[in-house]
Parts: sequence; structure tokens; C-alpha cells
Amino acid sequence: QVQLVESGGGLVQAGGSLRLSCAASGHTTSTYAMGWFRQAPGKERDFVAAISWSGGSTYYADSVKGRFTISRANAKNTVYLQMNSLKPEDTAVYYCAADRALNPPRVVSAYDYWGQGTQVTVSS
Repeated sequence: QVQLVESGGGLVQAGGSLRLSCAASGHTTSTYAMGWFRQAPGKERDFVAAISWSGGSTYYADSVKGRFTISRANAKNTVYLQMNSLKPEDTAVYYCAADRALNPPRVVSAYDYWGQGTQVTVSS
């Protein structure tokens, strides 16, 4: 089993930055693809970014491309999401997820393990 714990969320003004972290325990995730998703109130959980186990491949939703960066530190069993130029529409609960797939999935249903989420609120 893999346990994932997100941190780093908070309240920030539009244009500001936050860095989310996702720490894994219970089993090394160094060979897992990792993803970030977000869910705003009343909406479905949407893909944000994903990274392959090696970090060599990354994928982003169009809405965050150029503003968000996903990275990982396998020695620390941790994945990060650097979020810059934040907008009010980025407000959501952000979740990290892990999957054994070689190519990082971009759909909710493909991921085996999920964290509890961290709230990100961007004020205008």
C-alpha cells in the first residue's frame, strides 16, 4: 500500500505562487508515475499535471501549461507542483495520485492511490 500526503496549500493573491508537496510512505514510489489533480466545489476532479517515474516525461493540462511545473525527488519519495502566476480559477482542492503505469495517466480512473488533498485558494 502507498500512502500519500499533500501539503503546501493555502491562501494566496492572484499572481502569487505556491509549491505543493506530496510525500509518499508505505512503499517506495520511485517506480510509479505520479499525477496532480484538482477539484473545485461542484465540479469534477480534473487533471493538472503528471510525471513519469524517472521524471523524464511530464504532461500538463492546457489551463496550467507555462505556469505550473511538476517535479519529483525519488530519493525523498516526494513529488512537487510549483504553481506560479496563480489565478482565482485555480482555486480548488489539489490531490496527488500514484500509479504503476510506465506512461503517466491523465485520467482519474487510472490511478491506484490518492492523497487526502490540500486546499488552494486564490483571491482576486
